[in-house]
Amino acid sequence: MPLHIFEPRYREMVQAAEASHRIVGMVLLKEGWETDYEGTPAIYPMGCLGRMINVQKLADGRFNILLQGLGRFEIEKELETQSYRQGRIVLKDISQPDTSLPREIRTELLAVVAGFMRSKEDELALSALLRQPVQDDVLVQNLSFALDFTPLEKQFLLEAESLTQQARRILDLLHFKRHERNEPTGWG
Repeated sequence: MPLHIFEPRYREMVQAAEASHRIVGMVLLKEGWETDYEGTPAIYPMGCLGRMINVQKLADGRFNILLQGLGRFEIEKELETQSYRQGRIVLKDISQPDTSLPREIRTELLAVVAGFMRSKEDELALSALLRQPVQDDVLVQNLSFALDFTPLEKQFLLEAESLTQQARRILDLLHFKRHERNEPTGWG
């Protein structure tokens, strides 16, 4: 995921991470964050870890970074030590032991995703993924990232407790979106 870092507190975070482990966490702000954005607005406790695999410092102090997703975490406790938010976290791993989907869920997922593509851009972006043999966990994670879901819907996917649950959630979201478009969904 490419990110452009411009706020002073996040510039500080990138510099600190670059000087040590090169890992940062991302969490979603809860509704109403606008009233306390400069402070510590409420956040969802589940987030994603990413390794900064490319850091480009711009002349004015901003950064362009490229994050490689590593996994999920849950915030155990927030720490108030820097201008940016830090926390004690517990790593989560939905890839173990559930690394494969039941055949019927994978089949339905591929069919529904293929039917959901609205534009040629969408189709081209995911067609290569859908045509080649890819492990179930890679498929589900890439669909969760690439499909046009709202941040709150992506949070819903992130919080799934297993790969199968995450795939079912993708299916539910796609069926709801098809229903909103007045398309047949197969729900009777």
